Amino acid sequence: MSDLEKFISPLKQLVINAGAEILEVYESSSPIEVEQKSDDSPVTKADYAAHVIIDKGLKALDPAYPVLSEEGGIPDYQERRSWQRYWLVDPLDGTKEFINKNGEFTVNIALIDGSEAILGMVYVPVTGVLYYGAKGLGGWKEQAGKRQRLQAKAVSLGQDLKVVGSRRHGAEALDLMLTNITSKFNSIDLVSMGSSLKICALAEGTADWYPRLALTSEWDTAAAHAVLAAAGGKIIDEQLLPLTYNQKDSLLNPFFHAVGDTGFDWSKLINEAKA
Repeated sequence: MSDLEKFISPLKQLVINAGAEILEVYESSSPIEVEQKSDDSPVTKADYAAHVIIDKGLKALDPAYPVLSEEGGIPDYQERRSWQRYWLVDPLDGTKEFINKNGEFTVNIALIDGSEAILGMVYVPVTGVLYYGAKGLGGWKEQAGKRQRLQAKAVSLGQDLKVVGSRRHGAEALDLMLTNITSKFNSIDLVSMGSSLKICALAEGTADWYPRLALTSEWDTAAAHAVLAAAGGKIIDEQLLPLTYNQKDSLLNPFFHAVGDTGFDWSKLINEAKA
């Protein structure tokens, strides 16, 4: 069993357990109580309940690896910069989707090695879909006992292009970019969806490009990033360099582009779209 493979089974159970806690709140007849954090982002008791389960489970799984969770304490960079491997967690990614009860929220756990997301689990509590992937092990999707290998699909000029984007962030800038490249494709279909499901859509080949033209945090992307990379895709920043983790004091990501087909000339397309 490989270094990473040993984590797959216990992590599956961990995200499922956290998802069950989230669904208790989600399916309750009581209104969802919402607090505002210092950065004005919403948080609910489901976020905290999932965090407690995951934090406890990861520390039991391998006490040598620190846990950095959105709902836990954030160590300063002087401490974090010494970490070689650590868990990066978003216990409930898509809290606004959770509050709006549209089902598009996930449980995200990633293992970071150096600056790279090398293992990721993305679980969708409402549907029971689990996406996971690891370096050297491929990307996978499981639902109702069935497992399928994930493979990002090829992109060609003159054909149809499927783009995914956020409902709430950077929509105007994205519309302008797509207008600039309309002539390059037979059609461009833009689908809005929540949470890390956008990156997972690239991994399973149901979308081609996710331009993120608004801020996110590292825990928002890491798990799905690992899944996408295992399925043959990548995420690059505005300078067309690989998106990295734990390389600076801030935990905010730069704007980025998640893509499925790494053989396509995305740098040319992105530069033309920004013109």
